[in-house]
Amino acid sequence: MRTKFICGNWKMNGSLCETRKLIFQLGTDWEESFDGIEIAICPPFTALNEAKLELEDFKIKLGAQNCYIGNRGAFTGEISASMLSEIGCTYVILGHSERRTIFEERDDLVARKLRSALDAGLKPILCIGETDAERQKGDMEEVLLRQIVGSLASADAADAANITIAYEPVWAIGTGKTATPEQAQEAQAFIRSELRRKFGNLAETIIIQYGGSIKPENAFELFSQPDIDGGLIGAASLSADSFLAIIRAAASVKS
Repeated sequence: MRTKFICGNWKMNGSLCETRKLIFQLGTDWEESFDGIEIAICPPFTALNEAKLELEDFKIKLGAQNCYIGNRGAFTGEISASMLSEIGCTYVILGHSERRTIFEERDDLVARKLRSALDAGLKPILCIGETDAERQKGDMEEVLLRQIVGSLASADAADAANITIAYEPVWAIGTGKTATPEQAQEAQAFIRSELRRKFGNLAETIIIQYGGSIKPENAFELFSQPDIDGGLIGAASLSADSFLAIIRAAASVKS
Protein backbone atom coordinates (compact mmCIF):
# COMPACT_ATOMS: atom_id res chain seq x y z
CA MET A 1 0.00 0.00 0.00
CA ARG A 2 1.36 3.40 -1.01
CA THR A 3 1.99 6.01 1.68
CA LYS A 4 -0.12 9.15 1.49
CA PHE A 5 2.15 12.14 0.79
CA ILE A 6 1.06 15.73 1.53
CA CYS A 7 3.43 18.50 0.43
CA GLY A 8 2.93 22.23 0.82
CA ASN A 9 4.19 24.44 -2.00
CA TRP A 10 4.49 27.92 -0.52
CA LYS A 11 5.45 29.46 -3.89
CA MET A 12 6.72 33.07 -3.50
CA ASN A 13 5.32 33.44 0.02
CA GLY A 14 6.84 33.28 3.47
CA SER A 15 9.09 35.74 5.27
CA LEU A 16 11.41 34.36 7.95
CA CYS A 17 8.96 35.43 10.64
CA GLU A 18 6.03 33.85 8.80
CA THR A 19 8.04 30.66 8.30
CA ARG A 20 8.76 30.33 12.02
CA LYS A 21 5.17 31.06 12.95
CA LEU A 22 3.62 28.59 10.49
CA ILE A 23 5.97 25.73 11.40
CA PHE A 24 5.37 26.37 15.11
CA GLN A 25 1.61 26.18 14.53
CA LEU A 26 1.96 22.93 12.59
CA GLY A 27 4.05 21.37 15.33
CA THR A 28 1.80 22.57 18.13
CA ASP A 29 -1.30 20.94 16.62
CA TRP A 30 0.38 17.72 15.49
CA GLU A 31 -1.67 14.54 15.90
CA GLU A 32 -0.48 10.96 16.35
CA SER A 33 -2.60 9.89 13.38
CA PHE A 34 -0.28 11.92 11.12
CA ASP A 35 2.68 9.64 11.84
CA GLY A 36 1.81 7.30 8.96
CA ILE A 37 1.69 10.17 6.45
CA GLU A 38 4.68 11.60 4.57
CA ILE A 39 4.55 15.37 5.03
CA ALA A 40 6.77 18.06 3.54
CA ILE A 41 6.84 21.80 3.01
CA CYS A 42 8.59 23.72 0.22
CA PRO A 43 9.28 27.32 1.29
CA PRO A 44 11.08 29.86 -0.94
CA PHE A 45 14.87 29.58 -1.12
CA THR A 46 15.39 32.44 1.34
CA ALA A 47 13.47 30.59 4.07
CA LEU A 48 14.94 27.11 3.60
CA ASN A 49 17.61 27.37 6.29
CA GLU A 50 15.19 28.95 8.76
CA ALA A 51 12.66 26.21 8.01
CA LYS A 52 15.30 23.52 8.48
CA LEU A 53 16.16 24.84 11.94
CA GLU A 54 12.50 25.08 12.95
CA LEU A 55 11.70 21.57 11.65
CA GLU A 56 14.33 19.78 13.74
CA ASP A 57 11.79 18.70 16.34
CA PHE A 58 8.96 17.91 13.90
CA LYS A 59 8.22 15.01 11.56
CA ILE A 60 8.01 17.23 8.50
CA LYS A 61 10.45 16.99 5.58
CA LEU A 62 11.93 19.99 3.78
CA GLY A 63 11.73 20.59 0.05
CA ALA A 64 12.61 23.28 -2.47
CA GLN A 65 10.59 24.64 -5.36
CA ASN A 66 13.14 24.33 -8.16
CA CYS A 67 16.77 23.61 -8.95
CA TYR A 68 19.22 24.07 -11.81
CA ILE A 69 20.79 21.43 -14.08
CA GLY A 70 24.38 22.26 -13.16
CA ASN A 71 26.26 21.51 -9.97
CA ARG A 72 28.30 24.72 -9.83
CA GLY A 73 29.59 27.48 -12.09
CA ALA A 74 28.75 30.81 -13.70
CA PHE A 75 24.95 30.55 -13.52
CA THR A 76 23.89 33.79 -11.84
CA GLY A 77 20.73 33.46 -9.80
CA GLU A 78 20.50 29.67 -9.98
CA ILE A 79 20.56 27.10 -7.15
CA SER A 80 22.04 23.64 -7.65
CA ALA A 81 20.56 20.39 -6.41
CA SER A 82 23.69 19.73 -4.36
CA MET A 83 23.22 23.07 -2.56
CA LEU A 84 19.66 22.06 -1.68
CA SER A 85 20.82 18.69 -0.45
CA GLU A 86 23.53 20.32 1.69
CA ILE A 87 21.03 22.65 3.35
CA GLY A 88 18.85 19.68 4.33
CA CYS A 89 16.24 19.33 1.60
CA THR A 90 14.72 15.92 0.93
CA TYR A 91 12.44 16.95 -1.95
CA VAL A 92 12.47 19.36 -4.88
CA ILE A 93 9.51 20.35 -7.06
CA LEU A 94 10.27 20.23 -10.79
CA GLY A 95 8.24 21.09 -13.88
CA HIS A 96 5.54 23.00 -12.01
CA SER A 97 2.97 24.50 -14.38
CA GLU A 98 4.10 28.01 -13.43
CA ARG A 99 7.67 27.12 -14.41
CA ARG A 100 6.45 25.61 -17.67
CA THR A 101 4.17 28.52 -18.62
CA ILE A 102 5.77 31.65 -17.14
CA PHE A 103 9.41 30.59 -17.62
CA GLU A 104 8.82 28.40 -20.69
CA GLU A 105 10.56 25.33 -19.29
CA ARG A 106 10.39 22.43 -21.74
CA ASP A 107 10.27 18.73 -20.96
CA ASP A 108 13.90 18.23 -21.96
CA LEU A 109 15.05 20.85 -19.45
CA VAL A 110 12.86 19.34 -16.75
CA ALA A 111 14.43 15.94 -17.51
CA ARG A 112 17.92 17.36 -17.03
CA LYS A 113 16.89 18.98 -13.75
CA LEU A 114 15.37 15.69 -12.61
CA ARG A 115 18.64 13.87 -13.32
CA SER A 116 20.62 16.50 -11.43
CA ALA A 117 18.27 16.24 -8.45
CA LEU A 118 18.45 12.45 -8.32
CA ASP A 119 22.24 12.48 -8.59
CA ALA A 120 22.38 14.89 -5.62
CA GLY A 121 20.25 12.54 -3.50
CA LEU A 122 17.07 14.60 -3.73
CA LYS A 123 13.61 13.18 -4.41
CA PRO A 124 11.94 15.05 -7.29
CA ILE A 125 8.24 15.87 -7.27
CA LEU A 126 7.58 15.99 -11.00
CA CYS A 127 4.57 18.09 -12.00
CA ILE A 128 2.57 17.39 -15.15
CA GLY A 129 -0.85 18.52 -16.31
CA GLU A 130 -2.96 19.94 -19.10
CA THR A 131 -4.35 23.43 -19.66
CA ASP A 132 -8.05 24.21 -20.02
CA ALA A 133 -7.66 24.60 -23.79
CA GLU A 134 -5.92 21.24 -24.07
CA ARG A 135 -8.61 19.52 -22.01
CA GLN A 136 -11.40 21.13 -24.04
CA LYS A 137 -9.77 19.86 -27.25
CA GLY A 138 -9.64 16.34 -25.80
CA ASP A 139 -5.84 16.37 -25.67
CA MET A 140 -5.42 15.53 -21.98
CA GLU A 141 -3.90 12.10 -22.51
CA GLU A 142 -1.67 13.29 -25.33
CA VAL A 143 -0.30 16.13 -23.19
CA LEU A 144 0.24 13.91 -20.15
CA LEU A 145 1.97 11.27 -22.25
CA ARG A 146 4.29 13.83 -23.83
CA GLN A 147 5.22 15.26 -20.43
CA ILE A 148 5.74 11.82 -18.87
CA VAL A 149 7.97 10.60 -21.69
CA GLY A 150 9.91 13.85 -22.02
CA SER A 151 10.32 14.77 -18.38
CA LEU A 152 11.29 11.25 -17.31
CA ALA A 153 13.68 10.68 -20.21
CA SER A 154 16.69 10.79 -17.87
CA ALA A 155 15.21 8.35 -15.30
CA ASP A 156 15.41 4.56 -15.20
CA ALA A 157 13.95 1.79 -13.05
CA ALA A 158 16.54 2.38 -10.32
CA ASP A 159 15.17 5.91 -9.90
CA ALA A 160 11.49 4.99 -9.66
CA ALA A 161 11.40 4.68 -5.86
CA ASN A 162 12.65 8.26 -5.46
CA ILE A 163 10.24 9.99 -7.85
CA THR A 164 6.83 11.42 -7.01
CA ILE A 165 4.46 12.54 -9.75
CA ALA A 166 2.10 15.46 -9.12
CA TYR A 167 -0.84 15.72 -11.51
CA GLU A 168 -1.85 19.37 -11.60
CA PRO A 169 -4.59 20.24 -14.08
CA VAL A 170 -3.54 23.78 -14.94
CA TRP A 171 -7.16 24.80 -15.40
CA ALA A 172 -7.82 24.02 -11.71
CA ILE A 173 -4.96 26.02 -10.17
CA GLY A 174 -5.88 29.41 -8.75
CA THR A 175 -9.01 29.57 -10.90
CA GLY A 176 -11.57 28.47 -8.36
CA LYS A 177 -12.21 25.37 -10.43
CA THR A 178 -11.46 21.91 -9.07
CA ALA A 179 -11.43 18.64 -10.91
CA THR A 180 -14.06 16.26 -9.63
CA PRO A 181 -12.68 13.19 -7.86
CA GLU A 182 -13.71 11.18 -10.92
CA GLN A 183 -11.85 13.51 -13.32
CA ALA A 184 -8.74 13.47 -11.15
CA GLN A 185 -8.84 9.68 -10.80
CA GLU A 186 -9.26 9.21 -14.55
CA ALA A 187 -6.17 11.32 -15.24
CA GLN A 188 -4.09 9.71 -12.51
CA ALA A 189 -5.06 6.19 -13.58
CA PHE A 190 -3.86 7.10 -17.07
CA ILE A 191 -0.59 8.42 -15.63
CA ARG A 192 -0.03 5.19 -13.73
CA SER A 193 -0.73 3.13 -16.85
CA GLU A 194 1.96 5.07 -18.71
CA LEU A 195 4.38 4.71 -15.79
CA ARG A 196 3.90 0.95 -16.12
CA ARG A 197 5.16 1.18 -19.68
CA LYS A 198 8.37 2.78 -18.44
CA PHE A 199 8.92 1.18 -15.04
CA GLY A 200 6.87 -2.04 -15.15
CA ASN A 201 5.45 -3.19 -11.83
CA LEU A 202 7.45 -0.51 -10.02
CA ALA A 203 4.75 1.91 -11.18
CA GLU A 204 2.46 0.48 -8.50
CA THR A 205 4.76 1.90 -5.82
CA ILE A 206 5.14 5.40 -7.30
CA ILE A 207 3.22 8.08 -5.42
CA ILE A 208 0.98 10.21 -7.64
CA GLN A 209 -0.27 13.34 -5.93
CA TYR A 210 -3.14 15.55 -7.03
CA GLY A 211 -2.30 19.24 -7.24
CA GLY A 212 -5.36 21.21 -8.30
CA SER A 213 -6.85 23.44 -5.59
CA ILE A 214 -7.16 20.90 -2.79
CA LYS A 215 -9.06 22.30 0.18
CA PRO A 216 -10.21 20.80 3.50
CA GLU A 217 -13.70 20.50 1.99
CA ASN A 218 -12.69 18.25 -0.92
CA ALA A 219 -9.55 16.53 0.39
CA PHE A 220 -11.12 13.36 1.81
CA GLU A 221 -13.08 12.55 -1.33
CA LEU A 222 -10.06 13.16 -3.56
CA PHE A 223 -7.71 11.12 -1.37
CA SER A 224 -10.21 8.25 -1.34
CA GLN A 225 -9.63 7.62 -5.06
CA PRO A 226 -7.40 4.57 -5.73
CA ASP A 227 -4.70 6.41 -7.71
CA ILE A 228 -4.60 9.65 -5.69
CA ASP A 229 -1.82 9.22 -3.15
CA GLY A 230 -1.93 12.64 -1.53
CA GLY A 231 -1.61 16.22 -2.64
CA LEU A 232 0.71 19.00 -3.68
CA ILE A 233 -0.96 21.85 -1.81
CA GLY A 234 -0.63 25.50 -2.82
CA ALA A 235 -2.57 28.29 -1.11
CA ALA A 236 -4.09 26.02 1.53
CA SER A 237 -0.61 25.15 2.83
CA LEU A 238 -0.07 28.76 3.92
CA SER A 239 -2.64 28.35 6.69
CA ALA A 240 -1.80 25.94 9.48
CA ASP A 241 -5.49 25.20 10.07
CA SER A 242 -6.26 24.32 6.45
CA PHE A 243 -3.01 22.39 5.89
CA LEU A 244 -3.58 20.36 9.05
CA ALA A 245 -7.18 19.68 8.00
CA ILE A 246 -5.93 18.31 4.67
CA ILE A 247 -3.37 16.11 6.44
CA ARG A 248 -6.15 14.96 8.75
CA ALA A 249 -8.23 13.96 5.72
CA ALA A 250 -5.32 11.90 4.36
CA ALA A 251 -4.92 10.20 7.74
CA SER A 252 -8.65 9.41 7.81
CA VAL A 253 -8.46 7.76 4.39
CA LYS A 254 -5.41 5.76 5.42
CA SER A 255 -7.12 4.47 8.57
